Amino acid sequence: MHDLTSGSVTRHLLKTTSFMLVTMLFQTLYFLIDLYWVGRLGKEAVAGVGVAGNLMFIVLAISQMLGVGATVLISHAAGRKDRERALLVFNQAQVLSLLVALVFFVLSIAIRSPYANALAADAATAGLAKAYLAWFLPAMALQFGLVAMSSSLRGVGDFKPGMIVQTSTVIINMVLAPFLIFGWVTHHPMGVAGAALASFIAVVIGNVWLLTFFLKPGVFLAFTPSDWKPRPELWGAMLKVGLPAGAEFALMAVYLFIIYALARPFGAAAQAGFGIGMRVLQAGFMPVVALGFAVGPVAGQNVGARRRDGVIETFRSAVIMAVGAMALFALLCHLVPSALIRIFSSDPQVVAVGDEYLRIISWNFVASGVIFVASSMFQALGNTVPSLLASMVRIFVLAIPAVFLARLPGFQLRWMWYLSVASVTLQLVISLLLLRREFRRRLPAGVPAGALAAATVPAGAPATTAVPAPATVPTSVD
Repeated sequence: MHDLTSGSVTRHLLKTTSFMLVTMLFQTLYFLIDLYWVGRLGKEAVAGVGVAGNLMFIVLAISQMLGVGATVLISHAAGRKDRERALLVFNQAQVLSLLVALVFFVLSIAIRSPYANALAADAATAGLAKAYLAWFLPAMALQFGLVAMSSSLRGVGDFKPGMIVQTSTVIINMVLAPFLIFGWVTHHPMGVAGAALASFIAVVIGNVWLLTFFLKPGVFLAFTPSDWKPRPELWGAMLKVGLPAGAEFALMAVYLFIIYALARPFGAAAQAGFGIGMRVLQAGFMPVVALGFAVGPVAGQNVGARRRDGVIETFRSAVIMAVGAMALFALLCHLVPSALIRIFSSDPQVVAVGDEYLRIISWNFVASGVIFVASSMFQALGNTVPSLLASMVRIFVLAIPAVFLARLPGFQLRWMWYLSVASVTLQLVISLLLLRREFRRRLPAGVPAGALAAATVPAGAPATTAVPAPATVPTSVD
């Protein structure tokens, strides 16, 4: 276990963010290289993979629900130096993730064809989406176990194993993809299905590899068969924190569904341009997403240790880092958006849509960065409902006018991009106001250590798990 409650908060953030940044750098590099190879197959292939990839946000929503709950409860236990509680949460998180993975796989296979037919702009795009999903759905089902293990390690401040495994498997994925897509060496080109098969193989390797980190002697978190009996009350404690966080990603899936549905009359080129723009955003948001993953455990352990000053300092330092990173990315997308899109497609229509999307949407990047930090702080505090409420307001402000405007003569996609900028700005204001309120409620200044301890013990934790207080008491991409 790594103690994140002592020493420089900024140093902890930089160290943990660097581990996550390496992981996400390779993950994003894979997304971009994969898109590059798929782009060689034509705009229908790009649009088909984009339609299929929307289901990834469902997986992110559910895995976020499980992962955030595990990270928060484990980080609070680690902050109190309560290993027994951390072990119980870890093992229960694995049991729950396995159950959810099985349910997801069965349901997703059942809706594969209707889903592709409903969103694709034409029959060719729908066929390619189905071919991609044939291997991508099993890969996504296996992500639940990977996320549960990685999130548990983040809770105790150990980012290195996840970085090593995920970086290595992404490299495997990148290497395999062109061989399977174009049939290099094998002489059996699989097209978009090959890209998905490469992902499946990589995820299988990642799961097996990460498992080995919990089998080593003397590790803080380990598989304990006696803790595998289902504990519904503990599942409820994890879901209480994780469900609102997961719902935020579900809202992102709703956002993408609306965009693809309203872009359908504009053809595959429009869907491809938006899809490429989203991938560029995934790359550019990488630093702030990595920062968000780091903020949760650092602030969470300080919450568990009842260090108010440490929690506040984590937020301030993270906001400064997020604003700096996102301002640079916004400038890049505002000045040279076409160049970024042309890396993946030379189709003039695709480039035009992507260019316009990035140029307009770049105005909300700084706000989005601060929102990421605020969302992670809500997670660390053990109350993710305020973050969900802010996201719901954003979706409603975007979706309802967009559906109405789409019925008007002369409707243009850019109208939705401007709506998105306005909705994210509103989300930022609401998030900061609710976070300020949450700080006052859960981390009031001048409260005795014992009183603050009672407020920060997570739901379901035995009262006897709290350790004596220290002498000084100082949680969107559009």
